[in-house]
Amino acid sequence: MDIRRTLLWMIFSFSLLLLWNNWQQYNGNPSMFAAAAPENSTQTAETQATETDPAASRNVPTGVADASSPTLPSSSNSSLVPEAEIVHVETNVYKLSFDTVGAQLVKAELLKFDEPGKPGEPMVLLDDSANSVYTVQTGIVGNAGQQFPTHLTPFKLVSTQTTATDQPLNVVFEAESDGVKVTKTYTLQPDSYDIHVDHVIENLSDTTVQPSLYLQIQRDGNNPPDSSRLYRTFTGPVVYSEGGKFQKVSFSDIEKNKSNYVQHANNGWIGMVQHYFATAWVPPQGVERNNEILRAGENLYLIRSIESVGSIEPQQSASVAAQLWVGPQDQKAMSAVAPGLDLVVDYGWLTILSKPLYAILAWLHGILGNWGWAIVVLTLLIKIVFYPLSAASYRSMAKMKQVAPRMQALREKYGDDKAKLNAAMMEMYRNEKINPVGGCLPMLVQIPVFIALYWVLLGSVEMRGAPWILWIHDLAARDPYMILPAVMMGTMFLQMKLNPTPPDPMQARMMMLMPLIFGGMMFFFPAGLVLYWCVNNILSIAQQQLINHRINRDAKAKAIG
Repeated sequence: MDIRRTLLWMIFSFSLLLLWNNWQQYNGNPSMFAAAAPENSTQTAETQATETDPAASRNVPTGVADASSPTLPSSSNSSLVPEAEIVHVETNVYKLSFDTVGAQLVKAELLKFDEPGKPGEPMVLLDDSANSVYTVQTGIVGNAGQQFPTHLTPFKLVSTQTTATDQPLNVVFEAESDGVKVTKTYTLQPDSYDIHVDHVIENLSDTTVQPSLYLQIQRDGNNPPDSSRLYRTFTGPVVYSEGGKFQKVSFSDIEKNKSNYVQHANNGWIGMVQHYFATAWVPPQGVERNNEILRAGENLYLIRSIESVGSIEPQQSASVAAQLWVGPQDQKAMSAVAPGLDLVVDYGWLTILSKPLYAILAWLHGILGNWGWAIVVLTLLIKIVFYPLSAASYRSMAKMKQVAPRMQALREKYGDDKAKLNAAMMEMYRNEKINPVGGCLPMLVQIPVFIALYWVLLGSVEMRGAPWILWIHDLAARDPYMILPAVMMGTMFLQMKLNPTPPDPMQARMMMLMPLIFGGMMFFFPAGLVLYWCVNNILSIAQQQLINHRINRDAKAKAIG
């Protein structure tokens, strides 16, 4: 059996499959590798009912599913809401817009990141416009007949300062409804995307109240403007808890009522993620709460956490604090906010490899000050670590190249007699001490590391807008002049020339097509990824040339001796 031929066919077939999958995505079709939806739905009947509830289309919160459930605010409340006033605040990282209706956050511009395709314009993450819906809301709900301040209630701005660049900025809103006053304070810190949100709930009535606080994020199902059709990153709601760990819920699963996530917990957080950026609520830890993910309208979805505040006696108050993250997927900063929050940078099943690779890459950037050179040096370090495996592979391929004429002679001698041909080839392998799969297996061992690094470079927000040299001004964007993809294709062809030519013409054509397939895909990939492959190919060529030189030298010495 020709094992090399089988492995080549496997690699070639997988390459064609990847190319076809990417072409399908480029034309707007779903990926063949998309995760299948779970068969069983874990949504509660209450959550499913909101899809047909008239109040649900207004994003009115449901209550906690128990005997003391708070009631839905009447949808008629929205007709009493006066014209909204938009409050603009600014720090050295944000331009934020708050709607006085509900004191909700309706727009967030990230000043240190450019809008895709619009250099110099700040990145718009949150928005509430005709083209995009992505907002953050909170509110208080009570028991039957009680109408406490929700995100549909008019609030009043009571703070006066709206700009701060080097000190904390408090944005304070107040509202009163049905004997309950809510003071909502957003505290913004300089150089931080972590927003402290405090709710002070005062009972102004003469009876005890038992309110519940909800924290929610609503978003449309549209892809971010910088999405690629050739590779997909996840966009949608996520839930993290100690029990369920990091769970993603696709918009399509929400539509089909097949969402699978932890609904009851006293820890963790909820959020919405997209490529490079995330919005997340971190409720108080150690307090029982319900998590809900549901469809709020046509192409509109929300995720929320709702928890009981407990009993508040007349003329007493209670305070509930939460953390809100609105910004880039900065792993170091997010892990300091809450355990597991850095997992929004999702590396999937290769997280165990990707995390250390990212740590080394960030360490190298701290030394070199340039993410492009950090990629180059990291690739070099990986080649050094895998040098013994690569050397074994290249030695095997070099020996195979030396005996290629003899293999061709055997094929001509035995023709279609596969049994005799395989027996003769195995005899030659034994005499020459050649492992026929020695050139493939060491490379297969390295594949998980290469894939893990691929996800690191694809998912790291640090690459966004990061320059390398000359024409590469953004490692997260494709090479504007297609130079790196062309270099990659050229180095792949050169590698093929250094390897033994397969005696089978079909195999030879397969090998020559692979640079075209992979190189063609790389024309649309981020420059940082292509840079990694180019450097890896160049180092591989240098290593292979060195080993070929040593083997030829030893062969000549043996012949002379």
